[in-house]
Amino acid sequence: MTSKNSSKEKSVGVVGMGSFGTAIANILAEKSKVIAYVRRSEVVDEINQKHTVDGAEINSEIFATQDPEYLCKACNTIFFMVPSSAFQEVIRSFSPFLYPYHLIIHGTKGLCLNLPKGKTLEEMGKISRENILTMSEVIMKETVVVRVGCLAGPNLARELYLGQPGATVVASKYNEVILEGQRLLRTDKFQVYGNSDIVGVELSGVLKNIIAIAAGALAGMGLGENAKGLLISRGMVELVYLGNALGGSLKSFIGLAGIGDLVTTCNSTLSRNYTVGFRLAKGEKLDDILNTMEEVAEGVNTIKLIKAFVEGTGMRAPITENLYKVLFEDLKIEDALQYLMKYPFSVDVDFL
Repeated sequence: MTSKNSSKEKSVGVVGMGSFGTAIANILAEKSKVIAYVRRSEVVDEINQKHTVDGAEINSEIFATQDPEYLCKACNTIFFMVPSSAFQEVIRSFSPFLYPYHLIIHGTKGLCLNLPKGKTLEEMGKISRENILTMSEVIMKETVVVRVGCLAGPNLARELYLGQPGATVVASKYNEVILEGQRLLRTDKFQVYGNSDIVGVELSGVLKNIIAIAAGALAGMGLGENAKGLLISRGMVELVYLGNALGGSLKSFIGLAGIGDLVTTCNSTLSRNYTVGFRLAKGEKLDDILNTMEEVAEGVNTIKLIKAFVEGTGMRAPITENLYKVLFEDLKIEDALQYLMKYPFSVDVDFL
């Protein structure tokens, strides 16, 4: 007998219709009716009346609402696709309407601070792992939902929207979440892999944004492919060490969500983080860059947070540390590059 809560009888929810959320909603709508939550009433009207988002055509099976309770009642499986800066607030607004039978998969490549009440990152200076939450940990902390997963990989939103071939990873401790994510998302042009190391997959998606900013800076400086190869390979080593310190496993970092996403974002002008680095190298100020970007470049906040974590643990992360100085302490990119070129690395790979 089929359960009344079977997701096969329900619509699928998507919370957040930015570029990535819209791309995922379109993929989901190939198989399912989709209910999308958006905050602005004019976007709700645009989706429901014109089947567009900011003028871009979307699948007619997507219906928009501003009501979290309605979406939670109508959907058992919900994809949360909002920036990390708003993630905790949005999850809290949905929390009263979420139950253990819900299944949540998020696609947010960022981290959330978990500081003592009244404290700020600037006041703390140094932080430890307990002060950092991945988005799955935010969901577990703020709701009663148990079956949680994440979506990560080389998923440039523009390419997905255009229907170009791609792949992603659905990660979860629960095989049921992986199977449901694969059932809902897999198409002839979109492959979906599974991974049980949800924290490692989340961290892969987060940490590669740091290296993507550096890659954009190299391109902005007009440096060649040799320099990019050096950056990506040393960036991968740094990503592995940071990821292990934060609780992820090596298998996730060398998979699609790790090296696959790293290579993609370090080579694409479609990447927001790459764009930040490129514009910095051209002499623009960080505040001016961020104020003129339509969507969040998660790597900027990640650098600030990981730098505090590195100081708290006594680790060294030279790429992250020097990017922090470039972003927040006015170190010239050329000087940061010279420092990295002279950094006394003696072993190529020492984590295998």
